[in-house]
Amino acid sequence: MILYFSATGNCKYVATRISQVTEQNIVSIVDCIRDNRYEFSDDVIGIISPTYDWGLPSIVKEFLEKATFQTAYLYFVATYGTTPGATGHMANEAIKERKIDAYYAVRMADTWTPIFDLSTPDKVAKYTKTTEKKIDEVICCVEKRITNKHMSPRTPAFITKWIGEPIYNNKVRLTKHFRVEDSCIGCGLCARKCPVQAIEIKDKRPVWVKDKCVMCLGCLHRCPKFAIQYENKTKKHGQYTNPNVKI
Repeated sequence: MILYFSATGNCKYVATRISQVTEQNIVSIVDCIRDNRYEFSDDVIGIISPTYDWGLPSIVKEFLEKATFQTAYLYFVATYGTTPGATGHMANEAIKERKIDAYYAVRMADTWTPIFDLSTPDKVAKYTKTTEKKIDEVICCVEKRITNKHMSPRTPAFITKWIGEPIYNNKVRLTKHFRVEDSCIGCGLCARKCPVQAIEIKDKRPVWVKDKCVMCLGCLHRCPKFAIQYENKTKKHGQYTNPNVKI
C-alpha cells in the first residue's frame, strides 16, 4: 500500500511509478480522511508527501498523527524542488506507535509559484533532470527493503520547527492571499478539488470560506482559465500539473 497526498500530480506520479513495479495499491490521503480511515495494515507501506516550507503539508501531518500502521516495512518519500527540509523527521515524529524504516527524496518541479517560475518547459526541466533516475533508485531500495536513518539531503529539524512551520502556519496558509481574476468562468473545479473544503462557489465565483487552507495551490494550477492567483506573485510564473497522471 502506498499513501500519497498530491495536489498537482507529482506525488501521485511517484506513487504510480513505484506501484507499477512493487504492485502496491495507491491510496489518496485525502480520500482516507474523507472516509475517516486511519488504520492501515500491509506487508509494506509507503507514504509520499510534498515538501512545504521545509516541512510537511498540514493535511499530511494531521493525518499521520491519527494514523496507525501495521507493517513489516514503512518507508517515506518526500518530493521537493529545493530541499526536502525536515519532512522525514516531522513524519517520524507525527507517527506515534511506529518508526519509519527508510527515507527517500525525489526532486521534481516546485509548484510553489509565488517564488518559483514554471512558465516554460525549459524552466520545469531544471527541476526534473534527475526525477526518473531517483524514482528508479527508490524502487530498487523498496524492493530490497533497505533501511536508513534519515532523509538525504535534509534541513536541520530546528530550522523547520522555528522558522519553516511558523511561516507556513501563520503567514503562507492564510487564504486572504488568493484573488480571482475576471477570466473566471465559475466552473467550480477549485471547490470540488480542494482537499479541505476551503472554497465555495458563490455567484459563480470561488470564495474562500476558511481563514487557512493547506496552501497546496491545486486550485491555482488546475484552474482552466488560470484565474486564481496568489497575490500578484504567480501570474508570470505559470501553471503546472504533472503531465503523466490524471488529478
